[in-house]
Amino acid sequence: MGNPVIESAVTGRKLPVAGLLFVLAVSPGFYFIDAEEGRWNSGRVENNLGYRPRYKEGYFPVPPTDHYQDLRSEMVMTMQGCGLEVECHHHEVATGGQTEIDLKFDSLVRSADHMMLYKYIVKNVANQYGKTVTFMPKPIFQDNGSGMHTHQSLWKGGKPLFAGDGYAGMSQMALWYIGGLIKHGPALSAIIAPTTNSYKRLVPGFEAPVNLAYSRRNRSAACRIPMYSASPKAKRVEFRPPDPSCNPYMAFAAMMMAGLDGIENKMDPGQPLDKDIYDLGPEELAKVPSMPGSLEDALDCLEKDHAFLLKGDVFTEELLKTYIDYKREKEVDAVRLRPHPFEFALYYDI
Repeated sequence: MGNPVIESAVTGRKLPVAGLLFVLAVSPGFYFIDAEEGRWNSGRVENNLGYRPRYKEGYFPVPPTDHYQDLRSEMVMTMQGCGLEVECHHHEVATGGQTEIDLKFDSLVRSADHMMLYKYIVKNVANQYGKTVTFMPKPIFQDNGSGMHTHQSLWKGGKPLFAGDGYAGMSQMALWYIGGLIKHGPALSAIIAPTTNSYKRLVPGFEAPVNLAYSRRNRSAACRIPMYSASPKAKRVEFRPPDPSCNPYMAFAAMMMAGLDGIENKMDPGQPLDKDIYDLGPEELAKVPSMPGSLEDALDCLEKDHAFLLKGDVFTEELLKTYIDYKREKEVDAVRLRPHPFEFALYYDI
C-alpha cells in the first residue's frame, strides 16, 4: 500500500499525508497532523509494530515505546557541540513524540541565547531525519500541551539569596519575589504565553498551571518550589505558565521585573496552595486568582498593569503599546474573524 494522500481543495493536487498539512484560503480551513508514534496510528496498515504511547501516558517510557531516543540523543550531542550544557532528556506525557530536553541554568541573557540556539538545533536535526518539530503550546486536542517551566533564583557575589528558614526553606526575599510573580501574573501572561494557542493549554482542571498561587508540589499552581535538594544553591522558584512560543528575552526580563517589584514592595504571596486543587469547593477555589483565559484578556491585563516593566527603562511605553496593538490586530482579531472547523460541526445544520 502506498503512502496515503489528501486531495487539496484549493489546487486539486494530491498531497502526501506526512508530518503536517494545513490549508489557509477563503473557502477551506483545516489542518492535519501525523506522527509515526501517534496513538491514532495504532490501527494503521503499514509498519504497525505497536508500542505507541497512549494519550496522556507517554511520560518517560523507554524504547521501543519511545520512538525518538536516538533522535533526541543526536539533538543533545549537537547542542553540546555548540556549547550548551544539557542536564537530561526524555519522552514527555503526550503521544505523537512530545519530548523534553533540559538545559542547565545560566544568567538571564545567556539563558535566552541558549533557548534560541536550542530551538534552532532541534528543528534542524529533526529536519535531517525527515521529521518536523513544533513549539506550539497545544498542537493536539485533549492531550498534554507543551510548557516552558522556568526556574528562577537571585544571586549576589556568588551567594544564593533565595535560601532561608521560611516556607520550603525559602528566604523572605524569595517569598516576596513569588508575590511579585503572582501579583503581576495576569499582565505577564501576554508576554510569557503570547499566542492564541497558548490559552488552549492554560485551561483550568487539566493540571495546567493556571492558579496564581505557590506550592511545594501542586502541579496546577503557577509557582512551584522544587524540593529535589536541600542545598541552599538549589533553592529556586519554578514559574510554570510560560510556553516556548514566547520571545525569551522579553519573557525572562518581564518575569524578573515582576519578581523584583515584589521584593521592592514586599508583596505577600499569601498562604501556599498545598491542597489538591481538585478537592477544593467552588467557594474556596473562587478565592484563588488565576491566569487570563485568552490572549485578548491577557493583553487587556498588560495594558492596565505594566508600570513595573518600565523601571530602569527595561521596557518602554512605545514597545509595549506596539506589542499590544500588533497582537490584537494580527493574531487576536485574525483568529476571531475566521470560522473554525468545529463551528461547522456545531452550527451548520441549525
